[in-house]
Amino acid sequence: MKRSFNLGYYIAEGFRSIFAHGLMSFAAVFMILACLLIMGSFSLVAVNLERELGELERDNQFLAFVDETYTREQALALQATLEHIPNVARVEFTAKEEAKENYAAQYAEDKNSSLYSELPDEVFRDRYAVFMEDLSLMGETIERVDAVEGIDGHQAAPEVAEGFLMVRNIAGAVAMILIVLLLIISLFIIYNTIKLGTFTRREEIAIMKMCGATNGFVRAPFIVEGILLGLAGAVLAFFCQWGVYELIGRTMDTGHTIELITIIPFRELARGLLAVFAATGLVVGTGGSVMAIRKFLQV
Repeated sequence: MKRSFNLGYYIAEGFRSIFAHGLMSFAAVFMILACLLIMGSFSLVAVNLERELGELERDNQFLAFVDETYTREQALALQATLEHIPNVARVEFTAKEEAKENYAAQYAEDKNSSLYSELPDEVFRDRYAVFMEDLSLMGETIERVDAVEGIDGHQAAPEVAEGFLMVRNIAGAVAMILIVLLLIISLFIIYNTIKLGTFTRREEIAIMKMCGATNGFVRAPFIVEGILLGLAGAVLAFFCQWGVYELIGRTMDTGHTIELITIIPFRELARGLLAVFAATGLVVGTGGSVMAIRKFLQV
């Protein structure tokens, strides 16, 4: 029994099998939807967290104090040297008079604020705020800045940098583990759905094989079925993810306890998310089908 390649036949057979096992097909699509929705939610949280941490990282800085014997012109001349240090994104100079004003403004509401404003200028020093490109290289960057002639000491909080890096690494690891686990679960669901379909048609498959049908001819409708189930779950998961994401975004916009947190607009993520969902559904559907049909082709 040999047939030429007929895509229409394979698609029709795939749809027929889906509707013939309606309950299991619905369960498969629903479970794929649920897995992708959970996977997508954690991934979007990780993406937004990565951006927030990235912005905090870019804003993180340490202060490098200028030697007190340096004139204002000499202090300003240090900027070019500092900017050429590896891992330094930019530097901002603050004169000691401005530093004094900022310090006094910080304690403006304190009842002893007059004491802060009356502090002599000698208490403050010209300084540079040094912003880094890579927070993990903070220690090396501080050493290089301290080595610059005219820099006399620094003020830094390396424990804050370590905290940022730890949170980012943990978030990335958790998201990756969850994604892998959910992919395995989705693959297992597709596998069992297709396996049930092949089991109920095992005699038909055996007859087709004995009549000369090739493995590809027998396998193709089941692969089409798996692909259709996977893509159906992916498309539904995408629209559900869209609704959930927008709902959370509106809630955060109207809330007062998390005003400092902003999320990336969904339109910036939609194309990539849809591609990932579709690819995942395609891979899971194809892989589950191939695994399920393999046993029944050994006639």
